[in-house]
Amino acid sequence: MPDTGVKYKLIETAEGLADFAQENKGIEWMCFDTEFIGEKRFITLICLIQIGTEHGYYLLDPLKVKDIQPIIDLLVDEKVLKIVHAGDNDYRLFHTYYGILPKNSFDTQMAASFIGYKHPVGFSKLVESELGIEVSKGYTVTDWEKRPFQTKQLNYALHDVVHLYALWQNITNELKKTGRLEWAYDEFKLLEDPATYEQDPYREVLESNIIKSLRRREQVFLLRLMLWRTEEAQRRNHSREMVLPSKFISAIVRAVHSGLEALQGDRRLPDNIIGKFGKQFVDMYERPATQEEKDVLNRIPRDNSDNPKQDILMEMLDLLVRYKCLQEGISHHIVMPRNVLKKMKNDKDFFDDETFSGWRREFLGEEIVSWFKYRRNLEIKFLDGKFELKMQEAEV
Repeated sequence: MPDTGVKYKLIETAEGLADFAQENKGIEWMCFDTEFIGEKRFITLICLIQIGTEHGYYLLDPLKVKDIQPIIDLLVDEKVLKIVHAGDNDYRLFHTYYGILPKNSFDTQMAASFIGYKHPVGFSKLVESELGIEVSKGYTVTDWEKRPFQTKQLNYALHDVVHLYALWQNITNELKKTGRLEWAYDEFKLLEDPATYEQDPYREVLESNIIKSLRRREQVFLLRLMLWRTEEAQRRNHSREMVLPSKFISAIVRAVHSGLEALQGDRRLPDNIIGKFGKQFVDMYERPATQEEKDVLNRIPRDNSDNPKQDILMEMLDLLVRYKCLQEGISHHIVMPRNVLKKMKNDKDFFDDETFSGWRREFLGEEIVSWFKYRRNLEIKFLDGKFELKMQEAEV
């Protein structure tokens, strides 16, 4: 990979970090990114922090400099603009490790969604499209934990911050022209909201592709098995897959009701896993369900396959939004978040007023928002070769 030609300072000592803090007093903006390793770990490891300011570029090694308070002080300083790309992963890490979330953010990936790019757009593609610069991808997968760093690694890492300021300038100008700058900043606030990073401990089981096909007792067992896998992974600081590979879960769930011998005799299941945990799995299965477990399983998304009319209406409304987005040059996925759309398709009563407020309500308009909110009462009327969407007035 060619050298970036950009000078930078590698910070590997507390003294070096103190010098950085002194040099960057009173800055108005900072670009930042992180390199991390999540494979084979329950808690992702931050291995490098890249920073760009008006005074230069800096690469901080957090494995050598444990106390990074000067960086944290800048991140939470609302007077300093933080420019990132796909910052949710970086923000989640800082929230997990340091209990903070950066303030005053500008995410170039989110912002690009408001000026005609599909969401999520990759950093390299955005740089090439907006700045005409080709960004190398040679070190997208590398061992960032290994020391010492290779020069090529650091040059690669620099690319993630060197172009951010220019992207911010370009995209900001385009957002101003379209009148969508405030919309983008409203969306950036999600990055700074702790609720964005809260994880439902039952999400994995509730979104399992086999949960709906199981009897209630097997559902209870699957719930326990998933929670056990997560707790064991957290205890060891290993990935969930290292504790129990997902490909074996269905076979365990379907065999456990026949007891330990059935698990031992199932050729799909490794002897080492069943030998170590088989008795524990059987015990999980045999214990009566608690009220808490019953309450969790009552949250399993309902199957709307018995209501094809609602399915068609939801598809039609989503297509209308897609068409409007295409006309207006805004990403459909930023207007209709996947998780919200999925919940509305699975539950005909679900509607998130907060999602359909602010800039989304302004963009979609009151009529389209009401169609989504009262979709149970929406009908298609065919008259003399024409059709219209009509709300059952008595139900609204």
